[in-house]
Amino acid sequence: MTEPASLWVVDDDRSIRFVLSAALTEAGYRVTAFVSADEALAALDSPDSGRMPRLVLADVRMPGMDGLGLLDQLKAKRPQLPVIIMSAHTDIASTAGAFRGGAQEFLSKPFDLDAAVELVGRCLPQGAAGPEMPEVSPAEVSPSAPAPSTELIGQAPAMRALFRAIGRFAQVPLSVLITGETGTGKELVARALHRESPRAGKPFVALNTAAIPAELLESELFGHEAGAFTGAQRRHLGCFEQANGGSLFLDEIGDMPASLQTRLLRVLAEGEFFRVGGRELIRVDVRVIAATHQPLEALVEQGRFRADLLHRLDVVRLHLPPLRERREDIDVLAARFLAIAATRLQLPARKLAPAALERLHAHAWPGNVRELENLCWRLAALAPGETISARDLDLTSLASNSGRVDAAHGWTTALADWTRQQLIAGTHDLHAKARERLDLAMLEVALSLHDGRRGEAAEALGMSRNTVTRKLGSSRKRR
Repeated sequence: MTEPASLWVVDDDRSIRFVLSAALTEAGYRVTAFVSADEALAALDSPDSGRMPRLVLADVRMPGMDGLGLLDQLKAKRPQLPVIIMSAHTDIASTAGAFRGGAQEFLSKPFDLDAAVELVGRCLPQGAAGPEMPEVSPAEVSPSAPAPSTELIGQAPAMRALFRAIGRFAQVPLSVLITGETGTGKELVARALHRESPRAGKPFVALNTAAIPAELLESELFGHEAGAFTGAQRRHLGCFEQANGGSLFLDEIGDMPASLQTRLLRVLAEGEFFRVGGRELIRVDVRVIAATHQPLEALVEQGRFRADLLHRLDVVRLHLPPLRERREDIDVLAARFLAIAATRLQLPARKLAPAALERLHAHAWPGNVRELENLCWRLAALAPGETISARDLDLTSLASNSGRVDAAHGWTTALADWTRQQLIAGTHDLHAKARERLDLAMLEVALSLHDGRRGEAAEALGMSRNTVTRKLGSSRKRR
């Protein structure tokens, strides 16, 4: 009979050691638990080879040497030993640090015990004894405490999964395609990928391809020689040369002209190009990170985007959810933006009243996080008191940003256009999503007109207060 695989659990939290050890033991593993990194390292140097682990699970935050320090020591002593890092307090930087240090996986706390056991089964070296585990999706990474405004923050499951993906993919030099609606923070993802990568010490260059006239875009990308065209008085180094050794972020890649798509494809394939008007072959080492709010597959079908370029860009795809699908993050985002605005405007700190937060949760957020950030700046500057009320939201024109149409049948035309776009993009469960957005739009307006009072809003809509509460609550749970 095959000897069960030996696992080590290193965590200063007694309850975590107990429940995780019990679950892994029940799954057929032989488990040894340690209260500190020093205790585990001492056992690693023990002559008792029977205790040697086939896999280690280690917490990040522990007294004395932390989990990342233990990871470094384990990799120095036994480079092939798989290590799973666990943490309840993690952000993109610490996640990337774990993967950069050689961690096999990252497990966020609190975790489902069955998922943790399955993760161990996937990470064990082939041939190690233990139960057969089916494939499961990667463990999600939980967000950290408040981060700088230039970093992504959030607590929604989709954002935690995104943080973990950024930490992993920052370490490998693959092209990345970031998708998501306008205002969701795609450039922040690109900057995080660069900041946590081995290229962090090299340039990060960002270019919005939709903001540059088509006749100038080629020069901006590839540079030009003096005299290449009227007004070209001196040599200009393009974005690819400026980003050599680092990362180039191409925003709104779906708007790139077809002629430049061909040139971009060659650079991605060969790493070389000519400046406009030049004869010298330029070679560069650049990681390209592209972003779009458009469904590129639909553009390929329409002949507006090259399929081979899409395949080159779409080696790794990261999706940023719209704010309406991560409403549990509105509170922390709003608090962060208000704090930043108050500091920069040298004004007293502001906080949102419960009724105001309820209004924010009911809003449709067509402009996503960018819309919320702009609103918070207006509130920080214009709200009369330190506590922002639902009425203050009206004074800052929250309702005017809802994308309403005033024609008698205009809203049905807008609905038809939206449906067409979503179907082209391959969206599933469209009818349910449309119903939910309709409910939220009506609730938002009713709550706005009645200063956040649910009872009056429900009466105006011909609904019960319980129905209004249930729809708002169920929407938040789904998000």
